[in-house]
Amino acid sequence: MLSEKMLSELNEQINAELYSAYLYLSMSAWFEDEDLPGFAAWMRVQAQEETAHAMRFFDYINERGGRVMLGAIEAPQTEWKSPQAAFENVLEHEKKVTSLIHKLVELARGENDYATETMLQWFVTEQVEEEASADEILQKLLRLKDSPQGLFMMDAKLGARKTEGEGGE
Repeated sequence: MLSEKMLSELNEQINAELYSAYLYLSMSAWFEDEDLPGFAAWMRVQAQEETAHAMRFFDYINERGGRVMLGAIEAPQTEWKSPQAAFENVLEHEKKVTSLIHKLVELARGENDYATETMLQWFVTEQVEEEASADEILQKLLRLKDSPQGLFMMDAKLGARKTEGEGGE
């Protein structure tokens, strides 16, 4: 059984994961408006991933006999000055999510909640991948500087990303 504190924090994490999905959907809409459909598609897949993360927490709470309590999701940012700025935001956001996951792990350890700590290890590993992916794209954007050709090549590459069910990342 989950402690009240752990249950509350896991419910907060569901909200954080759904906010992440909203943020990436907002970025997808912005990239569409900027005529960068590949970047938009990448963000849409990212939003789907974040929704799946929320559902992992949702299912875990239910498996442990807790009650999922959904709260309001804050409206995300809607404008960025450039693709680089958007991916700087992605990396910053993923680092924030990593810190939230680490706090959950600390809480689980402090409460000797081994089941929750074990479940959270998947997220610890996932956040390493999330940060690395965002940083890789950001580093490429930084190298491109003002190259429209490079940007369009990246757009094509990012557009090739598929959801897990489609045989992609």
